Amino acid sequence: MTDMKIENRKINRSASENDKQHKKSFAIETEAFNSPDHTLARLNSSRQGLTTEDALERLNEYGRNEVAHEQAPPALIQLLQAFNNPFIYVLMALAAVSFVTDYWLPLRNGEETDLTGIIIIVTMVSLSGLLRFWQEFRTNKAAQALKSMVRTTATVLRRGPGNMGPAQEEIAIEELVPGDIIFLAAGDLVPADVRLLESRDLFVSQSILSGESLPVEKYDVLASVSGKGCDRLPEPNKDKSLLEMGNICLMGTNVTSGRAQAVVVATGNRTWFGSLAKSIVGTRTQTAFDRGVNSVSWLLIRFMLVMVPIVLLINGFSKGDWVEASLFALAVAVGLTPEMLPMIVSSNLAKGAIAMSRRKVIVKRLNAIQNFGAMDVLCTDKTGTLTQDNIILEHHLDVSGSESDRVLTLAWLNSSSQSGARNLMDRACCALARGGLRQRPKSAS
Repeated sequence: MTDMKIENRKINRSASENDKQHKKSFAIETEAFNSPDHTLARLNSSRQGLTTEDALERLNEYGRNEVAHEQAPPALIQLLQAFNNPFIYVLMALAAVSFVTDYWLPLRNGEETDLTGIIIIVTMVSLSGLLRFWQEFRTNKAAQALKSMVRTTATVLRRGPGNMGPAQEEIAIEELVPGDIIFLAAGDLVPADVRLLESRDLFVSQSILSGESLPVEKYDVLASVSGKGCDRLPEPNKDKSLLEMGNICLMGTNVTSGRAQAVVVATGNRTWFGSLAKSIVGTRTQTAFDRGVNSVSWLLIRFMLVMVPIVLLINGFSKGDWVEASLFALAVAVGLTPEMLPMIVSSNLAKGAIAMSRRKVIVKRLNAIQNFGAMDVLCTDKTGTLTQDNIILEHHLDVSGSESDRVLTLAWLNSSSQSGARNLMDRACCALARGGLRQRPKSAS
């Protein structure tokens, strides 16, 4: 009975935690089918925005509007990670054995000591680790410096203390909270998952999420419905993807034209973009380079585990001096290990990183150089890479297939009168008419 009570308490506690999490995380999919007023009511907000006190309380409750991302570890951790290599472990073990056999034992017996092998191994290991550490530390520091130079802000509607009316103010996007009323204009980055309240000729580029270069028109799809007192669409289209919802904008997308007023629904890792970022942040999988280094290291270890006992037994039984046989077997183990290999690998990777830095590419991990060069097939979006994401109008023909200036005139008039974001065809027509490639007809003026 006691166990059942404890289990019930655990279930109730888990359920309450889930309810609490649900209250904190409003699904943007749900709000897409709600009217603006219904969304504001669920968020305990209004079109006049949040008060400064409410915003501060929500910031403490929901946390800063930041997505999960990799952070460079402290310098000491980076230094230790630079020596985190199975091959280096083998070399350090051999250096310790060499110290005992070539220095400590001869010193105790009053014989001549030899530190040459130890110095060579330690020097090669130290140079390899320090070179890797310095290159990665410097690039991580440069990346952090570039990031700190960029400060993204958002225009938000806030109410001051007392009876002060709402006023627009510019704040860092990290300080946004659910329920904030924000304003979007051309060139703005959408700072969170938002539900549109008002919009005018709003076009948003969602290429960061969909890969599609063409901007998508966004609008308040429930404006007419909410005016009649309805809270939801009669029959929401569940087959539509989140990117196809016309009345929501997702974090990370950017406004190409138009303007809008919106309410923040989700921030940080609770956004759609944040959930994607969170899923890829964590322990990295082993790359082909890492597996190759481990494979070589274990091959040498297995080879030594086979050869050293064989050499020890043959020398011991043939000469009868087991101490001398042990020293010779250890010397064989040292000779089988290429001490210069870590240094050669690190120096070559560092050389590649320096060459890429001259082309304004920051390499945060040296192993990425080998992974980049080992690619056989690269799958990438051709728009903006292999192609220029641009259309050029070469000919303007009439129905009979003849060149016609009247066709160009009509095309230019139609394209130049386009409101909102112009598509690639409109841009091509306007570019040909303005670029002087052909004489613009007088009637077009």
